[in-house]
Order: sequence, then structure tokens, then C-alpha cells
Amino acid sequence: MTDFENILYRVEDRKAYVTLNRPEKLNALSIALQDELSQAMWEADNDTGVHCVILSGAGRAFSAGYDLTGSTRDSQETYDKVYRGRVTFDDDTWGMEKAQRARMAIFDMHKPVIGKVHGYCLAGGTDLVLLSDIIIAAEDAVIGFPPVRAMGAPPAHMWLYHGGPQFAKRMLLTGDSISGAEAAQRGLVYDAVPADKLDEEVEALANKMAMIDHELLSANKRIVNLGLEIMGARTLQRLASENDARAHLAPAVQEFGKMSREKGLKAALEWRDNRFGDGRGSAAAQQRKAAAT
Repeated sequence: MTDFENILYRVEDRKAYVTLNRPEKLNALSIALQDELSQAMWEADNDTGVHCVILSGAGRAFSAGYDLTGSTRDSQETYDKVYRGRVTFDDDTWGMEKAQRARMAIFDMHKPVIGKVHGYCLAGGTDLVLLSDIIIAAEDAVIGFPPVRAMGAPPAHMWLYHGGPQFAKRMLLTGDSISGAEAAQRGLVYDAVPADKLDEEVEALANKMAMIDHELLSANKRIVNLGLEIMGARTLQRLASENDARAHLAPAVQEFGKMSREKGLKAALEWRDNRFGDGRGSAAAQQRKAAAT
């Protein structure tokens, strides 16, 4: 098994634990992390001793989104002259589809994946975890896609299939976030539990799967996912990448990029989000916040 730098991987009692491991960056999704994640998922799928996978994040968050700190290529000048950058619409789509293929291992692999969400699950974090088969969240987790305010659209799209069209629009037309508890009420995640019970709840579910023949688990995961494919789910993922490239042409996205270059990413993010207050998506969330202060 390859040693990973950005994730933790272990197998115990017929369960594979795949943990995003960039806690100092709130598990921001770099290209390297996503490539390693794909390798780990296919390793677990190929290992007949594994019956299910638990996908989680180390530290304070599941994932706060994609890594926006830029490339780590050895020679950016050479790269830009030879390979695709993000110069054209087609370049942009091509690059996002490439990254998406790594994430789609979660959906395409035969064995079930349980998404375990705590802390922040934002932007790319949702692109990742919403591909899981069953998601259990901490009640106080924060889930949303704030980049729709000034950076584009989700380059993956399972919002429609989990939450329905009106809920998907409610989230993606505002960039607001909701708690894990609200996400469970809306069907975006299967269940939400107190944060100190999250480990116990996920382990209990995984332990049941571990007692079932992995080929039966595969059969019953795949029939549901094939049904989603018949409803267009997999095609919609490819279209989501193209739609994000389209969204990148919006003037607000150009303004965000300019501000990020001139004043820094922190200033650009403040410009994107501060006018929305704390960005929580419902009156109930605001009431809970007020009651706690």
C-alpha cells in the first residue's frame, strides 16, 4: 500500500478508515489530496477484507473546501506553456472534470462509504461527502457552499438528489450554510447526532455493514446508484463541471479574482461573505444563535 501524505488510511474489523489529514488547513482539498483519496478508495474496494469505508476529516473540520492557495508545480512557466491552464472555457472544464474523476471513486466503487461530518463541511467538502452512500453529521456541523456568492457554481452536484429542487436552489442561490441538524431534517444527510456521539453512531452503522457479505453490500449499493444514474445523476456531475466553467465567466467572479490578487485571499473572502452576516440558512438557526449569546 502506498504511503499517503494527505490522508490517513487503515483497515480494522472489516472497515477501512479514510481520513482527510490536513488539519492545519481545515482539510482543504488539494489536487494531491484528491488523488490520494481516489487511490485509497479503490484500494479499499479491491481489498476483500474490507466491507465498508468511513470517510472523515482530522482536526476541527471535515473539510472547509478546496485549497485556494495555488499550484505547487515545480515549473509553472513550463507548465503554462505546454499544458492546459484555465485560459479558456474548455481548459477550465477539462481541469475540473479531471479533479472530479478522482472524487467520483466514492460513487463508483462497489463498497459502501459512510460520510462522517463534523465541524465545517463547506464548498468542496460538500462536493466530496455528498457522493457518500450514507452521511451522518454532528448536529453542530456547518454545511454549505458559500463560493456561489462570487466564485462560481459547485463543480459537482448531488444537492438535487439529496435535498430536492427547492432546497438545492435555497442553498445555491444564497450561499447560506445550515447546521448538521437542519441538514438531517431536509434529507441532505441521513442523520445528525450530538458531536460527542458521532463516533459511536458511525461505528454502530459500520459494524452492521461489516457483518454482511461484501458482495451483497456491493449489489445493494450499486442498484441504488444505478437508479440514480438512470435519473441522470452521473451525467449531471459532468455537466456541473461545465456549468462551473460557465459561472466563472460572471463579472463577480472576475472581481473576486482581482481582489484576491491585489489584496489577498482573506480580503476577497471577507468581501464575498461579510454582507451576509453569519450566513446561516434559516430563522431557526438564527434563534439558536441568539439564545446561546
